[in-house]
Amino acid sequence: MAGEKDFYQVSLKVFLKNDKGEILGLKAARGGSYEGFYDLPGGRIDFDEFTTPFEDIIRRELREEIGDVEFDLVLKPIGLGRNTNPNKESPLGGNVHIFNVFFEAVYKSGEIKISEEHKGLKWINLEKETLNQFFKFAILEGAIMYLDNLYDKKRRQQ
Repeated sequence: MAGEKDFYQVSLKVFLKNDKGEILGLKAARGGSYEGFYDLPGGRIDFDEFTTPFEDIIRRELREEIGDVEFDLVLKPIGLGRNTNPNKESPLGGNVHIFNVFFEAVYKSGEIKISEEHKGLKWINLEKETLNQFFKFAILEGAIMYLDNLYDKKRRQQ
């Protein structure tokens, strides 16, 4: 198996920040890989979206998951993470592997209306909370990288 290429689905996730600096967490639905924890808005690139601009895919995903809200998106990735989906099988056998690319956005306005994929929401202050109480797998990896990038940015600005 060494040297054999893996098969990944790609997910584009967003750290959606409010004016208090809190991040929107979406309570994961029962039976999913994040059950009991929080997810972030965003999702996988669809089959027919290979040539679709990343911004359009992210906007579609956020519309599906949190409704028609206004936000300013920064199209520079700020984190990465990996997880498996135990409910789906890869074309290569075994579980589907998902590669997550995280972006940052600032929430501007609009009523957040979560989809049936999630069962609640919470604005989370990542700098004051214990991350592994809210997140696991790729989202935890991405949150740690996101905070590292924020701290680096703050140090450079001083």
